[in-house]
Amino acid sequence: MLGMGCCLVAGVAAASPRLILFGMWLFTDYAGRAFEGWLFPFLGFLFLPTTTIAYAIAANEFGGFQGWGAVIVAVGVIIDVVIYSGGIGSRRKS
Repeated sequence: MLGMGCCLVAGVAAASPRLILFGMWLFTDYAGRAFEGWLFPFLGFLFLPTTTIAYAIAANEFGGFQGWGAVIVAVGVIIDVVIYSGGIGSRRKS
């Protein structure tokens, strides 16, 4: 039972950034102002959703990938790595 709960937590953690990114795209122009075109946001949605959200925040609030914007994007990358590495670790233990 414990293993199943761990998988549930990992699944919610992996899905939440995508839901936030989808809501950002659906209800605001936040992602549209940060990216030119649709390719990079789409790839970010598939592979690095937290990094994509962090870049949208950096571009809209901090003027892009400089200063605090770079720190925000780095935190997004770290969160994506933790989410993916946690999912891989739980699959190996099963």
